[in-house]
Amino acid sequence: MIRYDKLWTTMREKGVSQYKLIKDYGISAGQLDRLRKNGNVSTYTVNELCTILDCHVEDIMEFVPETANP
Repeated sequence: MIRYDKLWTTMREKGVSQYKLIKDYGISAGQLDRLRKNGNVSTYTVNELCTILDCHVEDIMEFVPETANP
């Protein structure tokens, strides 16, 4: 599973709010909702976030293996 928990930390460190992403950079509220819910987002969106935040992919997302339910 891809998780976006690191995104919110990176945004805080860079001083970029969700409001700023929407108003100044054109990131949709729907995209932010999908990111909050660890949903599917396009590589275009990931690229835009990395550009806006001046960071690497691993600063906003990580792969976490899902555990099998016995």
